[in-house]
Amino acid sequence: MSQRKTVTCPNPDVLAQAVAVRVLTTIRNLLAEPGRSRVDIALTGGTDGNRVLRAIGTDPLADDLDASRVHIWWGDERFVPEDSDDRNAKQARRFLNILVERGLMPEENIHEMPADTRDAAQIAAATDEENDAVLADAAAAYQKELIEQLGEEPTLDIALFGVGPDAHFASLFPGRPEVLIDDPHVLVAGVRDSPKPPPLRVTLTVPMIARSRHTWVFASGERKADAVAAAFAQPRNPQAPSSFADGEELIWYIDQDAASKL
Repeated sequence: MSQRKTVTCPNPDVLAQAVAVRVLTTIRNLLAEPGRSRVDIALTGGTDGNRVLRAIGTDPLADDLDASRVHIWWGDERFVPEDSDDRNAKQARRFLNILVERGLMPEENIHEMPADTRDAAQIAAATDEENDAVLADAAAAYQKELIEQLGEEPTLDIALFGVGPDAHFASLFPGRPEVLIDDPHVLVAGVRDSPKPPPLRVTLTVPMIARSRHTWVFASGERKADAVAAAFAQPRNPQAPSSFADGEELIWYIDQDAASKL
């Protein structure tokens, strides 16, 4: 695993601003590399993730960013209908749609994870086996898109992840088998019976996350302190899935409250 770097911020707002500045600066630097045509970044949802996205959208560094060369992915998604407020992508679209409408980012640069296309009755009546099948199809479709866009061994330039109070990241939860997937050919997985609702999800796997050039994990608030302490105490602990976070560069951004039990 990469050596973890830690940045401690005084509060959640400063943390979000720090991550936003680093994201925008890194994108600029990558786009300036000779021969580079694009930058690929995976977003995350949740309280901290949405706060970071708002900070990115309002930072002056975003004003003249060449968004036409930036491609957006997601580290995980709630497998719900496309119009559901639970979808990470729907929340992010409040910012991304502005870029699209202004002609700054092509719609095809936004790579959403598949949504559940079944109606409410079909979802309610579905068996575990049927849910497993639709999740497998969704995971396969997203993996196919990653490979088509980024090559046989797809690599994200930047991957952003929040951390839950249970120390999960992406949709990799404590005690669940998905966090233990180590096959380098399995890049995306479905999750059934998620301990955090909604129960059906799609997530990048640890092998896919570990390929990222820059993996940045963030957590704020006292309620995340136990999670951060558990993730830092032991690498690759299945009871603290965020301890599996990896990449060529691994940085944790935490505020003082989240760091209080280190």
